[in-house]
Amino acid sequence: MDNEQVRAEALRALRRSVADYIGFLAASGVRAVARPSPSGPAAPAGRAAPAPLPSIAADSGGLSTPPADEGLPLTLEEVSRELGDCTRCKLHAGRTHIVFGEGNPKAEILFIGEGPGEEEDKQARPFVGRAGKLLTDIIQKGMKLRREDVYIANIVKCRPPGNRDPEKDEIAACQPFLMKQIRAIGPKVIVTLGRPATSLLLGRSVQITRLRGQWQEFYGIPLMPTYHPAFVLRQYTPKNRGDVWEDMRKVLEKIGKPH
Repeated sequence: MDNEQVRAEALRALRRSVADYIGFLAASGVRAVARPSPSGPAAPAGRAAPAPLPSIAADSGGLSTPPADEGLPLTLEEVSRELGDCTRCKLHAGRTHIVFGEGNPKAEILFIGEGPGEEEDKQARPFVGRAGKLLTDIIQKGMKLRREDVYIANIVKCRPPGNRDPEKDEIAACQPFLMKQIRAIGPKVIVTLGRPATSLLLGRSVQITRLRGQWQEFYGIPLMPTYHPAFVLRQYTPKNRGDVWEDMRKVLEKIGKPH
């Protein structure tokens, strides 16, 4: 690859990153960004810049434009109404129900998984199958919280065929609504369940076995990656169970509820 090709590829990557960041701001309801003064205050020390979201929005035609809301976050009810009877990607063709999410609209802890499974598709509720029962036990028996005290959502709202990983265009179609859910809830902590959810929010492909248990950040919100309950069920070992509990102990400490 010659120098011209290298520069062209770098420019394309820069354009994708800018498009991703603009997409996040639009999905969050930001209508305008003031240009900082050269003599203005410096950014606070020790605050890392947020990672860009993955290059999925630009590759799939961009994000939907949110309604004018003067910069105020939508409520979850408004986000759900905007989502509507969604046909924005091919997943709608095989679904029974949209699985929007459920829980406390002002939850301190937001759990984000991958996508609905068979039982979730039938009941229009997230995490109600075998993996959901384990997640409920983690929340109620392990963390001593009520399931209705937290909020549970997925990165896509319709079931992928055969419970496969969501594809880029499917994630791109749902991404604006997940961003608006996060902004509406304003959680103290986000817990990402598994690789796809963690990769999306961190803006890079990750290996969950290496990253779990290590605090990350999503636009100022502490983010704890951990194993998806389905993975724990498939590889139900004392170590995997202990790892998840250790991660949840850190989450409880972060919100001021040490166990």
